[in-house]
Amino acid sequence: MSVTKSARSPQVATPLNLDLPESAKKLQSQDPSPANGSSSESSKKTKGITGFQTLVHLVKGNMGTGILGLPLAVKNAGILMGPLSLLVMGLIACHCMHILVRCAQRFCHRRVVSFFLIVTQLGFCCVYIVFLADNLKQVVEAVNSTTISCHKNETVVLTPTMDSRLYMLSFLPVLGLLVFVRNLRVLTIFSLLANISMLVSLVIIAQYIIQEIPDASQLPLVASWKTYPLFFGTAIFSFESIGVVLPLENKMKDARGFPTILSLGMSIITTLYIAIGALGYLRFGDDIKASITLNLPNCWLYQSVKLLYVVGILCTYALQFYVPAEIIIPLAVSQVSKRWALPVDLSIRLALVCLTCMLAILIPRLDLVLSLVGSVSSSALALIIPPLLEVVTYYGEGISPLTVTKDALISILGFMGFVVGTYQALDELIKSGNSPALSNSTMFIQ
Repeated sequence: MSVTKSARSPQVATPLNLDLPESAKKLQSQDPSPANGSSSESSKKTKGITGFQTLVHLVKGNMGTGILGLPLAVKNAGILMGPLSLLVMGLIACHCMHILVRCAQRFCHRRVVSFFLIVTQLGFCCVYIVFLADNLKQVVEAVNSTTISCHKNETVVLTPTMDSRLYMLSFLPVLGLLVFVRNLRVLTIFSLLANISMLVSLVIIAQYIIQEIPDASQLPLVASWKTYPLFFGTAIFSFESIGVVLPLENKMKDARGFPTILSLGMSIITTLYIAIGALGYLRFGDDIKASITLNLPNCWLYQSVKLLYVVGILCTYALQFYVPAEIIIPLAVSQVSKRWALPVDLSIRLALVCLTCMLAILIPRLDLVLSLVGSVSSSALALIIPPLLEVVTYYGEGISPLTVTKDALISILGFMGFVVGTYQALDELIKSGNSPALSNSTMFIQ
């Protein structure tokens, strides 16, 4: 791990912009540079985001596919152990995010963190493709029997269509066009659309869940230890905002209020996660699917939830893709002449989209993709690296033994989750390798 001291005065907090290397900043800049340093600072302050905008982006950063997989994650942990574990994991994740911000204000730790940012964000993109295919496939297969009324008691037989992997390929042209948008300001439009569609979807899901909560006495308080690693991977994956924490802190007009906003945002997120995870498992029990949207009744109101989330995730793909693209592409563009810069840029974007689609096709089990990505990359970025950075950053200033012990325990927890969760997810993948395309299919009961 390389450690490079900030060139600025130690009295000035210098946030680290991990998602944008220097060459990326040059490529991203669309406006003329200010004539002097004073106007540069003024321009930066004017264009910075407010505390409320930061809070909205932070909450949005966690509102991906992970939250929809939490009811199944709670099933893998138990109706008591699951929510308690989510609470503890939320507290630890929030603490590690604070560590990451504090260390970024002192030193630059680009190499290892950038690597896991790339892996994590591209992993999110793979999950998004699987999610898009699963939900669109189910809507299409049930379209002939989808009704307006949501209260009929009948079994709906799905009409088989093409393989889910072909659905994944069908999204490839759209995703390719989306990632060609290189301006972050333009992507804000997609972010707004994603926010609206996902918010409406979650409200509809929540009102359906609370309509009828069965007796919970038959559900295990603590599930088998063999399935708990799958809970860990899915749960840590759901805290998706770790990759946007530093960019948000960088773009604030007044970054001094960021720690308070971070704590507030993570409190909202953790509370929402516990509610959706616990209530979703209570509502559907052992029949809970990899995504709770797959358990909704076959009427147009709840089918619209899937379509709204498809739109939201489709737009979010471009935003999640932006971070690894702005790390990888400038490094490649810097090796070619100016005339080849744009072709190389677009080619790499298209290649990365094709890579995420290929990986999604190879592992089309949504629940296992969530667990695998969470165990491999999210655990490293959210739990392993920040405590180690704190020790490295403050060791020379006399860090207390209690802090070292705390950081060691958090890193060990993250490493154990990484090893066991990855092993369990790969083991499940091997066992289900004979029929991957059917693993997420659902029979609707209205």
